[in-house]
Amino acid sequence: MNTDRRAGDPAPSGTRTPDGDPAVPSSGSAEHSDAQQAAQAAPGSPVDGSAQAEPTGAASGAEPAAPAPGGTPAPDGEPATAAPGSAEHPGEPRAAQSAPGSDADGPEAPEASRAPGAPSAEGAGAASGAEPAAAPGAPKSAVAEALAAAVRAVESGERAAASFFTEAPRPAPARKAAPARPPRQTAPAPAPAAAPRIDAEGLAGVRQVLAAGGAPEQLAVPAAEALGEQAAEALQEDPWRLLAVPGVRPEQADGFARALLGPEAGPGDERRAQALTAWLLERAALEGHTVLEAPALSAALAGHAVPDPDEALQSAIAEGTVLVFQEAVEPAPGSAAPQGEDEEVPVRLLLGLDRYAMAEESLADGLARLISTFTAGDGEWEGAAAAAPTPSAAELVRAVAGAGLVTHSGGEAARAEPAALVAAARSLGLRACAAAHTEDGRRRLAESGDPEAVTVAGLLSGAEGPGRDEDGALALDVLAVLDAPQLDVETAAVLVESLADGTRLVLSGDPAVLWSAGPGRVFADVVAARACPAVVSRTPDEGPVGELVSGIGVGELTQPAAPGKEVVIVPVRDPGEAVHRTVQLVADSIPRAIGVPAGQTQVITPGHGGPAGTRALNAALKERLNPGPGRFGGFDPGDRVAYVPAPGRMIPGTVAAAEPEGLRLDCGGSSVLVPRERVAEAVRHGWAVTAHQAAGIRWPAAVVVLPGDAARTLTRSWVYTAFGRAERHLSVVHGVDQALPRAVAEVPAKERTTRLRALLRAQAHQAG
Repeated sequence: MNTDRRAGDPAPSGTRTPDGDPAVPSSGSAEHSDAQQAAQAAPGSPVDGSAQAEPTGAASGAEPAAPAPGGTPAPDGEPATAAPGSAEHPGEPRAAQSAPGSDADGPEAPEASRAPGAPSAEGAGAASGAEPAAAPGAPKSAVAEALAAAVRAVESGERAAASFFTEAPRPAPARKAAPARPPRQTAPAPAPAAAPRIDAEGLAGVRQVLAAGGAPEQLAVPAAEALGEQAAEALQEDPWRLLAVPGVRPEQADGFARALLGPEAGPGDERRAQALTAWLLERAALEGHTVLEAPALSAALAGHAVPDPDEALQSAIAEGTVLVFQEAVEPAPGSAAPQGEDEEVPVRLLLGLDRYAMAEESLADGLARLISTFTAGDGEWEGAAAAAPTPSAAELVRAVAGAGLVTHSGGEAARAEPAALVAAARSLGLRACAAAHTEDGRRRLAESGDPEAVTVAGLLSGAEGPGRDEDGALALDVLAVLDAPQLDVETAAVLVESLADGTRLVLSGDPAVLWSAGPGRVFADVVAARACPAVVSRTPDEGPVGELVSGIGVGELTQPAAPGKEVVIVPVRDPGEAVHRTVQLVADSIPRAIGVPAGQTQVITPGHGGPAGTRALNAALKERLNPGPGRFGGFDPGDRVAYVPAPGRMIPGTVAAAEPEGLRLDCGGSSVLVPRERVAEAVRHGWAVTAHQAAGIRWPAAVVVLPGDAARTLTRSWVYTAFGRAERHLSVVHGVDQALPRAVAEVPAKERTTRLRALLRAQAHQAG
């Protein structure tokens, strides 16, 4: 692997920096510092009057370490050193998500789509969402006993199921020919819900209530959008409903309630407990969970000073604020499964919001429907498989010939295999389509052999693809969805519901990348459920970047040969130096030595905040590459931006002009007008983005910034995703010392608590 180095280090022949200076590998950077979590704030001034710090993603406060010895100039003329660290940790467990406070943390959506200032669910005691279930015979917590009693009451008929539970998962349809489908409504594309209209008088009432509680006037419109026409009355009767407003935190809602209710506003108020329960589950959804285990949610409520969390949960269940489910606990590896009818099967109790629970059940039902209603292919499929361009493509064609649902795993080079499948299906006279998560993914699919590829959003909206039939279903016989790990549970549910009986669905993606920005882990759960054939590509990614990323995927940080300076490491000692070196790489070194212009180089960093987060990097890059006063809401023509039309979707673009109606963007040749009222919410500078925002997109060159304060946030999947965004050249601004190889080899996966895998397994068992 090529590296920059510090002056005085010997340079072996043939290894050089982007500027042509000799470089040498070494054991790693000398910089190492602790991460610090910064405070976060809600929009506007705090309702309790306390000052709040700007929300941050990566923490600041790194102390510079002693410089490494030596010094030859790096690409920008400053000292540099060494490779990212040793690769001495092969064979360790795979990592998935990272610690809180960073982009790598679970499903962190693009910044514009998240509630500003909201603390992570983990910080509230809820992010883990999956405390180990008690072993058989172990004492149960009070909440577990209470909820288990509720389960038994429903099952025995003593209580109505509607008062506590959702319906049990429906069994999968029988494996037989599908009956005619009744007409149904066209499934809409996922998009932000339209805000309820509220007249000027209604808004004035909301402002009056907010003022009486000491809340900022800026919350009036979001409060009206969240609570509807009766927002003023709702807040007057239950001040803690302010927690439904994005960005409002529990301590702020408490201050608002004290101002309105006086001494009556106590921590044990039932209204407070119910609002906190819903708020904690919404925060958990931002971390990727669709449900939380009852003990985790109870502990989170206790962390917010709720006197009796168990009673609060029972009240929330009785009022329908949350739904409760029981799920069998899978035996630990090596342990014996329960034998006989008399042996108790341990269960865990899960609590969730209707929105995500119903999406997961709808998705499970839809996948089971596709599995059970397809018609097996005839001999023509074998002919198509024989004509496939690679053995892996042939294996995929054969799998799709015999199943209604198939998963396909592979890296960047494997994208050609779903493209070959779609071509084979079309050659058989079938209506086939491939859809990617992003516009860039669609472009790469076209380069892989499918010029008719679409995006998932375009397919669902009807703007792209074949349209819908008379029943409202997509007019398709075969659909291959690439970048499937980026599908959140709600989008996946809408997509599957849009497919007619008998349609073949292929979910294709790289299992090592970060999961979706929204809740759920659809692709991972479908693979883990083993409910359908799973094809694993044997087509490797080529080149030094492909070799490096492939090694990371199996837990090894290798040092590939990079004769064309495809991979370069730029060690730094502190976040300030990281920002400086990043600007030099983008503006000077990479264009001059690699031939990739600044506009085709993407900077990726762990978080939005901190001294080397996206905000700091974007400010420095704008000053160097497109200086200007930012007279159009902070933007100038020519600024690179990240446009977020919906949560979980980021579209790169540039500012074309400002118009009376809003900001005009050029997004890959398409003109987009962002309304004035949505600019602050949906557009941010985009020279630097987070790995979650970058997922599903690749650039000719990428600069991955790893400041010392990000050391605790790194995981294998974050590193894999960030490094894999580079097509031709990767520069790593490296200040985390041995934290990088340690993250690749050792950091465990941060799980998400979901129900899809169990639902699919239950349906497969019932159908079998």
